[in-house]
Parts: sequence; structure tokens; C-alpha cells
Amino acid sequence: MYDMARSDPRASALLDGWLADAGLDEDATLFTNRVAQPAIVAATLATWTALGDTVPPPSLVAGYSIGELAALGVAGALDPRDAVLLAGERARLMDACRAGGPAQTMVALSGLTVSHAEDMLQPFGFHVAIVTGEDSFVAGGPADRSDALAIRALASGAHATMLSVEIASHTPFMRDAVAPFQVLLAGQKWRMPAMPVVSGISAELIEQPQVAASHLARQLAEPIRWKDCMDACSEFGATVALELGPGAALSRMLQARHPHIACRSVSEFRSLDGVRSWLNRHAD
Repeated sequence: MYDMARSDPRASALLDGWLADAGLDEDATLFTNRVAQPAIVAATLATWTALGDTVPPPSLVAGYSIGELAALGVAGALDPRDAVLLAGERARLMDACRAGGPAQTMVALSGLTVSHAEDMLQPFGFHVAIVTGEDSFVAGGPADRSDALAIRALASGAHATMLSVEIASHTPFMRDAVAPFQVLLAGQKWRMPAMPVVSGISAELIEQPQVAASHLARQLAEPIRWKDCMDACSEFGATVALELGPGAALSRMLQARHPHIACRSVSEFRSLDGVRSWLNRHAD
């Protein structure tokens, strides 16, 4: 996921520094929360740095879960290095919420409306964590009840997919991380964002650093309304969207929900020039 950024000398050098400051190396596994969060933010911001001033400036930015921290870096509200270090602290605080307690996990469910989900989730100790569509969402809860939840979902005609996640993000399981992360955010050097940032928990367009910091802390224990975030981008008038982070799941999700928006991920291109050409062509 670093390859695109590595093709630009300046971005590559910055990436080396961010990874070192976060105590990571390029070969570190992404299957641990402590590594994944700062690594994803570093890769996202390094890719944006590599694109630099050669692409049209975005009209707004949005980030999925940890991606909201990277989005604030893209918007200029946070220094990229600070965003990477904050991602590491965010992961540490979230890990602390499960220390000594039962193992946690997340399950993706579809074919079941969110309005009818709570009654089914509650007996298994699960909570809605991320809403991705009218009948699709991710739930977080105790790992030892996930199989039972999946069986119950299948019996209801829904589909369940176990996720390789060890943290019940965006649920009350993370409530003890909110206040200390808010303190860390309050101690950062914030700047006015160059463009609005879509709040994950409300889909509001945020332009004030204090509000951005509050929402960033609250999202640890509150559901992400990604469906509403995608709709907010469309309502804002977005006609083209570029996914900066690893993978292409978000761009495909947005394209499926709003076909009039041209969506691509940097992972789908072979070079930075390819990204620039596509963006410049569609942004005209």
C-alpha cells in the first residue's frame, strides 16, 4: 500500500520519517490494531503528498473510521506527522478498552435493516458500529457470541461475514477511550481546514477544528453513518471521488450508491501520472 507514495522521492522520505516516529517499519503486519491504524493514515497522507499540487484541490474530504483522521490531514487541519502519531495513540487507547476483558470482534451484516437490527443484536451483546446502506451494516461485540449472532442472522434471511478485527470499534465497548483521546486532540496544533470535512458520526460538513476534534473523539464509541456520509458528498455536488487509502472498497461502495459520481481508488492505477490524468480529465 506504500508503492504509489514510494514512487515520489519527497513523499517516500516523509513516509520513512512518519513510520519511524510511529515505531513502525514497512514490513510490519497490518493484522494488529496498533500497527494498522497509523500505517493506514501514513500511507494515505503519503499518497496525497505524492500527488501534491498537480491535481485539482478537493472540494470536501471524508474518511471511513480511522480515515477521518487522515481526511483532516488532507484538509490541512492537522500536520500529517501529528495525524500518524495520533493514529497510534488512538489504537493504544482502543486496545486498552479490551485489555483484561473478553475478546471482541466485528461482523458485517446485510439483508437486514438497521431499524430492525437492534432487537436482534442486543441478546448477543452486539451494537451497530458502521451503517453502510439501508440494509447493510457492521456490528461490534464479544467474539464468543459472534457465531451465535451469525446463525441468528442467517435464520432471519440476512447474510453475515466475520471480519478480521479484534476491536469492537464505534460501539460502547470503546467508551473509556473517548475522554483521553479528546485530551490528546485538544493538545494538538489545529488549523482551519482548507475544505469541509464530512463527520463520520453525523455526516455534517465540519469547518471548525474544535468541532472536528469533538467528533473525532466521539466516533470511537458512536456508530459511523457512512451511508449518510456518501449521501452528503452527493448532495454537496461531488462529481468525482478519489480513494487514497489501501484497497478500493469505499470507491466501489460510493459508485454503487451514487453512479453519477466518477469513483476510483489509487490502488487501481499503475502510476501517479495515471491518477493525475484521470483526475484532471474528470474534474474539468
